[in-house]
Amino acid sequence: MRAIFLDRDGVICENRSDYVKSWREFKFLPGAKQSLAALRYLGLPIVIVTNQSAIGRGIVSADVVEDVHYRMSAEIQAYGGLITGVYYCPHHPEDRCDCRKPQPGMLLQAADALKIDLSQSYMVGDAATDLIAGQQAGCHPILVLTGRGLPQLPRALGSVRKQFTITRNLMQAAGYIYRMERQSIQNKQRDEIDNVQPQEFGLLAGNL
Repeated sequence: MRAIFLDRDGVICENRSDYVKSWREFKFLPGAKQSLAALRYLGLPIVIVTNQSAIGRGIVSADVVEDVHYRMSAEIQAYGGLITGVYYCPHHPEDRCDCRKPQPGMLLQAADALKIDLSQSYMVGDAATDLIAGQQAGCHPILVLTGRGLPQLPRALGSVRKQFTITRNLMQAAGYIYRMERQSIQNKQRDEIDNVQPQEFGLLAGNL
C-alpha cells in the first residue's frame, strides 16, 4: 500500500519561529484543507510526520501538541479530508534520536504500523530535512515552496541525492501526486492487457 507523508509546519499550517504553542496559534495555510480533501479521493493513507522539539525544549507539553493534532485532524475531516495518522518527534535536536527528521524513523514507524510500501510513497515537506528523511526511507520527495521551502531550496539541491519534485504549495503537490497515481493506474492496466495470452482473447471473444 502506498501513502502520502506530509510535514506539518510550512506545508499544512504556518511555520512560526516561536513554535505553535496552542490551537489558537495554529493557522492553516491558504488552500491546505482543500488540498487534503482532494487527496482523499486517491484512497491513499495521509500521514503527518512532524518534528516538535518544542516539547524537548520545555516550551510546550506533549498534551498540548496532541490536542492541536486532534483539532487539526477534526477540522480537516470536516472539510472532507482524512488524516490516517500523526507521528511527531518530541526530542531536542541534541538528543540525537532516530525519529527527528532528517532521520527516517517516523516514516519507518508508520510504514510498519500501516503496512506501507515506502518505495511507492511520497514525502511532502518544506525543508531539506523532510526530503532527506523521505529519501532515506525510499519515498519520492516533494518540496513545497511555502513555509521555509524557498530559502531551503539551495540546501535541498545540494544535499538531497535522490531526484525530487518542486511545487509551489500543497495544492500543486496534490495535483502532481494525482497525475502520478493516474499514470501508475494506466501503466498497470496496460501491463495487464499486454500479459493476456492470445488464447485468453479467444475465450473472451467466445463468451460474448
